[in-house]
Amino acid sequence: MDRVLLVLGAVLIAGAVALILGRKPGAPASNTNHVPNLLDRHDFTRPDAPWLVAVFTSSTCNTCAGVWERAELLTSDIVATQRIDYQDDTALHERYRIDGVPTLVIADSDGTVKRAFLGPVTATDLWAAMAEEREPGSVPPGCHDHLGGVENDADQST
Repeated sequence: MDRVLLVLGAVLIAGAVALILGRKPGAPASNTNHVPNLLDRHDFTRPDAPWLVAVFTSSTCNTCAGVWERAELLTSDIVATQRIDYQDDTALHERYRIDGVPTLVIADSDGTVKRAFLGPVTATDLWAAMAEEREPGSVPPGCHDHLGGVENDADQST
């Protein structure tokens, strides 16, 4: 009986020490960010343009400015570009569940997101992705690895 009380006391002390030290199991790490697979083109500039390059940014993001500078150069008669800054247009970030910036999406005239990039993107990769969408086969085989493919999961729809 003495041993049972001794073991029970040790367990209680260990439990108390764990509570005092605040040992809680950590939340699982998540490095996934949401990318919409469909946009309402009327939410964005020039909905009549065949292509849209939308860059979701934040004024507190150092990387965002460079991504926008590269994307903005794609502006043409057939490509509309738009920067959607979190501080200026929180509603669009929330509507499309954007939870990481920069998030860049390339969408067609129907609003279907064809390519997406999370984080920094080189001008070469961005321009090649746009070229491949506008004219399939324009990017040599083997160069598609970095072109921002989009997984069209049901839980990513907007």
